[in-house]
Amino acid sequence: MTDALDDIAAILERTGDYRVLRRLGPFVPPAEEPAEPTFVGLILDTETTGIDVTADEVIELGIVKFEYGASGRIYRVLERFNQLHQPSIPIPEAVVRLTGITDADVAGQRIDDAAVEALAAEARVIIAHNARFDRQMCERRWPIFVSRNWACSCHQIPWRAEGHEGMRLGHLLADHGHFHNGHRAIDDCEALLAVLARPLRLSGRLALAALLEAARRPTVRLWASDAPIALKDRLKDRNYRWSPRRRCWYVDLDEEQIEIERTFLSREIYRGTLPSGLPADRFTARDRFSTRADPEA
Repeated sequence: MTDALDDIAAILERTGDYRVLRRLGPFVPPAEEPAEPTFVGLILDTETTGIDVTADEVIELGIVKFEYGASGRIYRVLERFNQLHQPSIPIPEAVVRLTGITDADVAGQRIDDAAVEALAAEARVIIAHNARFDRQMCERRWPIFVSRNWACSCHQIPWRAEGHEGMRLGHLLADHGHFHNGHRAIDDCEALLAVLARPLRLSGRLALAALLEAARRPTVRLWASDAPIALKDRLKDRNYRWSPRRRCWYVDLDEEQIEIERTFLSREIYRGTLPSGLPADRFTARDRFSTRADPEA
């Protein structure tokens, strides 16, 4: 029956009028052994009672531990971890609708903290598709995540520049001809593993290689202190954001872009006189996406 359905799918695809999505299968490792140094990475996803990283709770944690090479090639899955956890409050109805996880599912369940800490201790890098959220949720529950290197597959890979219309995991998977059961932690981890193992559409680089390169680069946050309010639209057009807490515009840049940005500020914002000691913060994968790098924290 499967062969017959595959034949039908192939016929539909050949017409050019249909796109066929196939259910994502298990990761298939390369046949050959690694001929390069290898490391351990984790792909991590959480399901939670809400989106407030200071108050909401993890109700499901999924982790795929994998071996990867310096080239960004993924060689094999080493371990899969998925556990539920009973929160201190009933699971909100909106979360039940999104994830399918009910109070009955989590009753009496508790995530094994020691197992999570052991996995995190081995990881060279931890990857999440929205690292700003997942990292902050995990750091509050498991302090070991504070000292780990993190990377964000959603925001640190140039998906749009590589020909993808969206950055959501389901959209990226569909671009490769697959679908999965989204909004369950381990299923999202498996989907992200598949996406990272593939070459990017236009450049042909492995997605994981592009992500690791971005994660290694330091980020500098430049603050445009005392910028004239009349020029705020110029700053917004340049991707500056407003910090209500510091009442100041800021932009996050790769380190090598800083002098270019200072020149822009001097010429376009401060009219030739750049304030001395313009504030700047520097972040690496060790603190990027954490509360320590949150301008409002």
